[in-house]
Amino acid sequence: MKLITRAIDKRPWGWILRVLGAAGLAAGLTLTGGTALAALGEPEKADLKFGFIKLTDMAPLAIAYEKGYFEDEGLYVTLEAQANWKVLLDGVIDGQLDGAHMLAGQPLAATIGFGTKAEIVTPFSMDLNGNGITLSNAVWEQMKAHVPKQPDGKPQHPIKADYLKPVIDKFKAEGKPFKMGMVFPVSTHNYELRYWLAAGGIHPGYYAPKKGDITGTIAADALLSVTPPPQMPATLEAGTINGYCVGEPWNQQAVFKGIGVPVITDYEIWKGNPEKVFGMTKSFVEKNPNTTVRVVKALLRAAKWLDENGNGNRPEAVKILAKPNYVGADAKVIANSMTGTFEYEKGDKRAVPDFNVFFRDNATYPYYSDAVWYLTQMRRWGQIPEAKPDSWYAEIAKQVYRPDIYRKAAEELIAEGKMKAAEFPDFAKETGFRAPQSEFIDGITYDGTKPNAYIDGLKIGLKGQEQP
Repeated sequence: MKLITRAIDKRPWGWILRVLGAAGLAAGLTLTGGTALAALGEPEKADLKFGFIKLTDMAPLAIAYEKGYFEDEGLYVTLEAQANWKVLLDGVIDGQLDGAHMLAGQPLAATIGFGTKAEIVTPFSMDLNGNGITLSNAVWEQMKAHVPKQPDGKPQHPIKADYLKPVIDKFKAEGKPFKMGMVFPVSTHNYELRYWLAAGGIHPGYYAPKKGDITGTIAADALLSVTPPPQMPATLEAGTINGYCVGEPWNQQAVFKGIGVPVITDYEIWKGNPEKVFGMTKSFVEKNPNTTVRVVKALLRAAKWLDENGNGNRPEAVKILAKPNYVGADAKVIANSMTGTFEYEKGDKRAVPDFNVFFRDNATYPYYSDAVWYLTQMRRWGQIPEAKPDSWYAEIAKQVYRPDIYRKAAEELIAEGKMKAAEFPDFAKETGFRAPQSEFIDGITYDGTKPNAYIDGLKIGLKGQEQP
């Protein structure tokens, strides 16, 4: 009880809201625009356990915990690292975890029944960008001969997969498979790696779930398989794979160990791409609406802290993430990307200020168009084996992504004076679909309202009524 009292005493607005909620007053609060905001009630469940994978983009969870933002909401959270993404998803589904840092594709795949069938929703997007593709030193040395150079002799970026194709062709001619690791079949990493390869004329393979083939290697020039993120560098060093796509700090770890070269970041494949989400079961959200809103409030404050003052808080964030109970990697390795730079070849460190974006550019808003993009890639590579109408894509996106919960949390924070309306989308006008985006490495424009037209415009992949 002392802990709860301390948490309430730290935030007088929270105390007022709770008194209003307990009294059952319907008058609510008034926002700047004159909109009535019903008071937020007490959390239905205060003791929570959230899961995460040891990656730097779990940072909003760590910061919300370390800065007391969860406690400010009357929530007492335990954060627990998980062995891999499947274990994490299963933990959320069976109730051992109340929520988790998730791959953006996981709630969508669960909802449509690719893999484990379950109703998972997300009211919060955790970040933009944050991944990279690393190749072994031996592969890089062969590929490097085809990469254009800058006047200073360094490789010209972004480095396209076009320059990897001659290397893969050589592997095929010698009868050797070219193997690459990614973290999960419905991970951002899988789709980004496939996108990059396909843009360079390299086929990453199809899935055929209706035929019982979920390896994703049908007709593949490069064989992609699952490797847990922290194991990527060791697997590369052992020669089991020739390269991988993963989040940080595991690309930078390859540079520090001298075993591989990150050739491209996902920021260069798709500028401002959505990365992780915070996922919970639909049943948890329905049973615990106040708790859910309060969780999102804490995460929003953490995300803002991570980006404010021109990333001025990042050095402190690096020290927190380096703790063994969070990411557990050397602080220098984490700082290599977390503080606005990225090191490719050893000594070739370049400014990439938006490698990790946690709050600005509406990074936290759960856009339907983000969900639709993942679904288009699932269809493109056969995880969705049959053609679907555009309306289906929008329907699934709206089942999984919950901007209504996000809006409630944001409006609470605005009413409390902790955040400003200008820091969020204009909720009165927001449709949930971003304007068409064209900053992809292949120059193809993506419009989330026209998923089938987008799929049909991609060079490699299933189109129309085609099946794997």
